[in-house]
Amino acid sequence: MPAKASGARRSTAPAPKIHEAAAAAFYVLDHQIGFALRLAHQRHCAIFAERIGDAELTPTQWAALAKLWQTGPTSQNRLGRLTGMDASTIRGVVNRLIKRGLVDTRPDQEDARLLLVGLTREGTQLYRALAAHALEITEETLSPLNKDERETLMRLLDKMR
Repeated sequence: MPAKASGARRSTAPAPKIHEAAAAAFYVLDHQIGFALRLAHQRHCAIFAERIGDAELTPTQWAALAKLWQTGPTSQNRLGRLTGMDASTIRGVVNRLIKRGLVDTRPDQEDARLLLVGLTREGTQLYRALAAHALEITEETLSPLNKDERETLMRLLDKMR
């Protein structure tokens, strides 16, 4: 399960109890949020794979590169929190990016026990080369929605984090 983004809020209100028979009678998979989000995510990932311009780059790897561009070098733990990835997922992502020469690690100047992950020159060049593609991917993913719907969707998704 992805790490909860810092500052995220979760409702503490208990979910309403639904009678088992009623739930079984009225549950329709197509009307469930998890199913709808998964289908939207699959569509986005297909668009990403088709349009990113780098067959080896995954959406999670792109997220790490983009966040490192935005924040500069940071700890692997913090990078995982900022990108919504758990410790084992971000470790694998960082290791694959290191193997490609897109990121490296170095000791923190202030705390030698801490390793910082940062973009290499190649990682910076790749980020700059693909950022326009990433914007186009977002645009295509949201293309079925008008401007107001896009803003509403993003506002609601932000509220759910």
